[in-house]
Amino acid sequence: MEEDDRLFVTDAVRIPRFELNESFSASGGPGGQHANKAATRVELTFDPATSSAFRYETQRARVLERLGTPIRVVVDDERSQIRNRTIAEERLVAKVRGSLRVQATRRATKPSRGAKRRRLESKAQRSELKRQRMRPGIDD
Repeated sequence: MEEDDRLFVTDAVRIPRFELNESFSASGGPGGQHANKAATRVELTFDPATSSAFRYETQRARVLERLGTPIRVVVDDERSQIRNRTIAEERLVAKVRGSLRVQATRRATKPSRGAKRRRLESKAQRSELKRQRMRPGIDD
């Protein structure tokens, strides 16, 4: 069986690895000689506008609308370049998957009878509390 060299986003969207542009640099920060010499920071760039990963144009349009082009992910969390590359790919997949999700439309509902009753009771309580704070009149 042939190994699939694509990032699995959804059943319909799989990003070919050759479309990802990887660049490596020193990560900076504390770490002494290792941080100064090793290029462990990973910058992953993906251009959804020209990608063959999308089966439908609506998917491409949704990703472009929500994330724009190009999509960049920068990771320098770990000391290992391989681990940072894996994390960057996971974050890219999460970003694209999140942008593909279709939000359910909200359906307006009416408040229940109990909710209306509780709201009116709390208003009455608040009103009574404020009435008790008032300075007593001549009649009282």
